[in-house]
Amino acid sequence: NTQGRGNAEYQDVLAGAKYLQGRADVDPTRVGIWGLSYGGLLTAEALARNSDVFVAGVDLAGVHIYGSAADTTSLAFRSSAVGHIDTWRTPVFLQQGDDDRNVDFSQMVGLVDLLRAHGVYYDLTVTPDDVHESLLHSRWMDIFGRSSDFLHRFVWDKQPAPVSTNNGK
Repeated sequence: NTQGRGNAEYQDVLAGAKYLQGRADVDPTRVGIWGLSYGGLLTAEALARNSDVFVAGVDLAGVHIYGSAADTTSLAFRSSAVGHIDTWRTPVFLQQGDDDRNVDFSQMVGLVDLLRAHGVYYDLTVTPDDVHESLLHSRWMDIFGRSSDFLHRFVWDKQPAPVSTNNGK
């Protein structure tokens, strides 16, 4: 049964973040998250469900919707990040190759449309003619550089997210 995919795993992610927030050597207002593929799914869920815990995130080629947007009461949809879009407030860096054969590119397009409609700040990098996990070292270096810059900006330097108009790139 994959209808509630991510729910149990997300509880582990949230518990880990709350553990970090309780440590004396961690600033509880600077917890961010990043992930690739299934980790991207969990990143999107973290930002959508708990913007009060996670100040920013990096979602690389994640799945954002299960089920059907036509049935928003289904367990699959409610388990998806887009099922919690109304509570998503924190900025996100998104990246995906437009030739991804593992996660349909429409997942990213749909999420961006919803983030824009809800005024959530995002930066978007689409890698032309690239697959789920890039095969080129130079592209990984670019993706990791952009991810690091984003996390420095919103987690380490704690800059507030601009009011979204949304000028995601």
